[in-house]
Amino acid sequence: MVNETQHIRQIILEKLYRAKGRTISGVRLSELTGISRVAIWKHIHALKQDGFLIESSPKGYFLTDPDNLLLPVCFDPPLSERIHYFPRVTTTMDTARELARQGVPHASCVVAEHQTKARGRLNRKWESDPGGLWITLILTPDTPPALAYLYNFAASLSLSLTLETLFKLDVRVKWPNDLLLEGKKLAGLLSEIETRADMIRFLLVGIGINVNNDPSSSAFEAISIGQALGRPVSRKKILAQFLQCFFDRIQDLNARNIMGAWKQRTSTIGTRVRVETRNQTIQGLAQDVDDAGTLWVKDSKGQNHPIIYGDCFHT
Repeated sequence: MVNETQHIRQIILEKLYRAKGRTISGVRLSELTGISRVAIWKHIHALKQDGFLIESSPKGYFLTDPDNLLLPVCFDPPLSERIHYFPRVTTTMDTARELARQGVPHASCVVAEHQTKARGRLNRKWESDPGGLWITLILTPDTPPALAYLYNFAASLSLSLTLETLFKLDVRVKWPNDLLLEGKKLAGLLSEIETRADMIRFLLVGIGINVNNDPSSSAFEAISIGQALGRPVSRKKILAQFLQCFFDRIQDLNARNIMGAWKQRTSTIGTRVRVETRNQTIQGLAQDVDDAGTLWVKDSKGQNHPIIYGDCFHT
C-alpha cells in the first residue's frame, strides 16, 4: 500500500529520527537507501515541503522536531506494533478499511500526514493539512453491533480527557461526534461498521484533530491546539496518551459508565440546538443524552424528541 517513493522517504525519516538530532550525511543516507545523493536531496526537499522540520548543513541533514514524527519507530511497544503510518493517503478511513479486510489485528491505528480526499459526516469536506493528527482506529471487538455506538462516545471522551491532562484545555464534546474548544471545532469523529450476521467484522473510528495546522480555511469556525496555546505541541504525545486512554476505557464497555462520563464533558446538554435529521429539522433545548446515545430535545411546544442520528448545531 506504500509506494516506492513513500517507502524511501519513510526510511529517511526513520534514520534521521534514530540519529536523535545528530547530523547524517547525504552519503550515508545514500548508502542506507540505495539511491543517489541527488535523489536524497530531492526527497529531503519534498519532505520539507510536506512540513517536516529537517535542517541542512554542509555535513548533512538533521531533524529539529522529532516529537512531531508519528512513525512506528517513534513509539514504544506495544504501541509501535499497532501503528500503520502513511505520508499521504486519500483518507485514513479508506486505508483502514483495506487493512481491516486484510485482517490486521484489533486495535491497529492508521496515521497519515495528509489526506487528499478527507470527508466528515454527510460527506462534507474536511481540511486535513500537514500538522494535524489524522487517524483511524481499526477495532475487531467481540461486541454485539447494537453496542458499536459506545466506541465513538468512548473515543471522543478519551480525547477530551487527554487534551485536558496534557494541556489543561477545557475541551467539550458535542453530540454526536465533535470536540469544541472555546466554542470552535477542534476535532471530529466518523465511525463505520462492517458486520457479518450478528457479529462485528470490524469497526472503524476516524478522528481528525487540529493540532499544529491552521484550520482557518475550513467551512466552519475551527481552532487548533497550537492556536489556543500560542505554540506548537507534540502530536506524538497526544497520540500515545489518547490511545492509552481509549484502550483502557473500552476494556469494560459499560454503557452507563461511558455515557455518564461523556455527559460530564459535553456542552450540548442544556444548550439550545438545531438538529437536522434526514427527514426533519428539530429546534429546542437539549435535555439529555441517554445511555443509548440518543439526544433528547424539547421543542417550543414542550414536546420531547428522541434523536438517534443527525447533525447538531448549538444556537
